[in-house]
Amino acid sequence: MSDIKLHPSLDNGLSPVASNFTGGTLQCLCTANKVEVTISAQTLHNHACGCSKCWKPAGATFAVIAVAPREKVSVTAPADKLAIVDEHAAIQRHACTECSAHLYGRIGNKDHAFYGLDFVHTELSPQAGWSAPGFAAFVSSIIETGTPPQEMKAIRARLRSIGVEPYDCLSPDLMDVLATQVAKLRGVVQPK
Repeated sequence: MSDIKLHPSLDNGLSPVASNFTGGTLQCLCTANKVEVTISAQTLHNHACGCSKCWKPAGATFAVIAVAPREKVSVTAPADKLAIVDEHAAIQRHACTECSAHLYGRIGNKDHAFYGLDFVHTELSPQAGWSAPGFAAFVSSIIETGTPPQEMKAIRARLRSIGVEPYDCLSPDLMDVLATQVAKLRGVVQPK
């Protein structure tokens, strides 16, 4: 099963999380004049993602995405190299215009349940200690990007073998957050 390649940060097992980790930087893949994004907090809800929108390093089947509070994420070196990949997407993914690596994604819709959280690719960080992926989301979507359907059972087994539970949506806790936000917007549940 270990011959199944998921993502470089998953294939050799999950890296340990540093208990006192307070953040670091992300850097694009350019050899010079790298875009740098500083995250001044530990990340939350790290996960493998099989959707077709998330950036994946070369050869990876899944993306690995975490979130951090928006106010803890800032571009610290050259912001003019970043561009939004799809202006119409719910998550405005900011990528380097030279190497195409996605550094962070931001939600602009204040009514979205994840507004205030930025999506980040900690595999682009030279620092160790970031939160480890806790689940895999949109696993079936890797079929849409070329994975043969007959490989799905083995891929789900491989994810479970490294401690990453596969889902075809988000984790149950995050799906509850999304549903709660919809209920609040409809007036079914009162905001706390």
